[in-house]
Amino acid sequence: MIPHHPLFHFPFTYFPKQNTSVFISLFLCSIVRAHTRSTSSPCKMSISSAPFQWEAGIGSGVRRNSTLICASTSAESVEEMVFEMVKGKELGADLVEARLDFLNDFHPTQHLPSLINNRPLPILITYRPIWEGGEYDGDESQRQDALRLAIELGSEFVDVELKVADEFYKSIGGKKAESVKIIVSSHNLESTPSVEEIGNLAARIQATGADVVKIATTALDITDCARLFQVLVHSQVPMIGIAMGEKGFISRVLCAKFGGFLTFGSIEAGAISAPGQTTIKELLDLYNFRQIGVGTKVHGVIGNPIGHSKSPHLYNPAFKSVGFDGIYLPLLIDNVSDFLNTYSSPDFVGYSYTIPHKQNGLRCCDEVDPIAKAIGAISCMIKRPNDGRLIGYNFDYLGAIAAIEERLHLQDSNGRSISGCSPLYGKLFVVMGAGGAGKALAYGGKEKGARVVVANRTYAKAKELATKVGGEAITLSELESFHPEQGMILANTTSVGMKPKIDLTPIPKVWC
Repeated sequence: MIPHHPLFHFPFTYFPKQNTSVFISLFLCSIVRAHTRSTSSPCKMSISSAPFQWEAGIGSGVRRNSTLICASTSAESVEEMVFEMVKGKELGADLVEARLDFLNDFHPTQHLPSLINNRPLPILITYRPIWEGGEYDGDESQRQDALRLAIELGSEFVDVELKVADEFYKSIGGKKAESVKIIVSSHNLESTPSVEEIGNLAARIQATGADVVKIATTALDITDCARLFQVLVHSQVPMIGIAMGEKGFISRVLCAKFGGFLTFGSIEAGAISAPGQTTIKELLDLYNFRQIGVGTKVHGVIGNPIGHSKSPHLYNPAFKSVGFDGIYLPLLIDNVSDFLNTYSSPDFVGYSYTIPHKQNGLRCCDEVDPIAKAIGAISCMIKRPNDGRLIGYNFDYLGAIAAIEERLHLQDSNGRSISGCSPLYGKLFVVMGAGGAGKALAYGGKEKGARVVVANRTYAKAKELATKVGGEAITLSELESFHPEQGMILANTTSVGMKPKIDLTPIPKVWC
């Protein structure tokens, strides 16, 4: 994939870079494979058995999972919070979370009745203390008083931290309506523990009497999410399992595949209550969240950085339009081999590759298409269904060269049509960068008969690629004194100019 940069107006054509042991028996079901597990297992709290079915926003179309979408509010006033809750319902959320610790000048006896009585959906009351990653830094007894009041007022869910769960349960003495469910939560703000540690933690939480187990960790690597998935899929109780941060993003979407009780979505982009949170609109419209099932095939674009990628906006609508049971995710990956080894399930079936992993991906293939081998990089990888072998291909050069040819037009300087010949033939084609995308464009230029020049930060890499395509090598710094000729093509395949620094260019702007 070649991500998109703004097009600069040079006196020649410029094509920019687009860029676990055994778990405690009271907690876990018997071991079953994730892709054969039924989400309607009687040991789970399903949509039909949830105490708030009367209001849950599930009426539009058939859903293939029981995972709820909780709209997380981050307003600083009660009035704004009520407005956000209404907006959450309009967006399609099933319930709303009221973060009391975000409110300014909060008075429980005054404000809780207003919040709960005006809720448009079932409500989850959360009053997160600073020692658990929240904003509240006041008296602990007063905080718990507010949570008890929420129970008395009929809040459908109340979040209580594991650290104080036993104390809290003793204080209510069993005086809780059946319709009120207590979520006992644990937040690890530093890392994601081992599968065994997460399983034991979940068992400890369940042992408190929790109606719903919640474990939130911090993903230091995308492979951390797999540990939460492994515990989620075996849980006999309703469980929320989320890895926070950009590297934990897939846990917020794929929890629907692995049986998570709910996921959180923000009402507006940027208005998040935890790192890595996406919007309700993206969950429903982009990732087709309601249609994710245990058999959904997982695809994605592998890169670092990856937040800028438009690939999910292309593939997910395409999957939906043809009725294909698949999802396509942005995958922020440090080590390609570790990712592929961790997510080796048959349900993880195909990937696009972008900077800087096009060559790393090739090294992880079991088989490589001859063109990709000649280029020395892949742009996509599929897992062959019959034997699970990973096959690498490169279509970068086809897409990029076709776009360049379309721009150049099949005409000569006199305006006469040139039949059977690429408009690149004989033209000077300068490729900036010698990475995966650079290799693809240099190969494509050679195939079309262009005179290829490879410009790279390090001359040795430029020379290596130029030799392969029968071209010339220079350094990027030499481009400053390089004299363009009429009709030459300059293509940027470096990372310079990618988001967020989209105004940067690898060459001086005086060339414009």
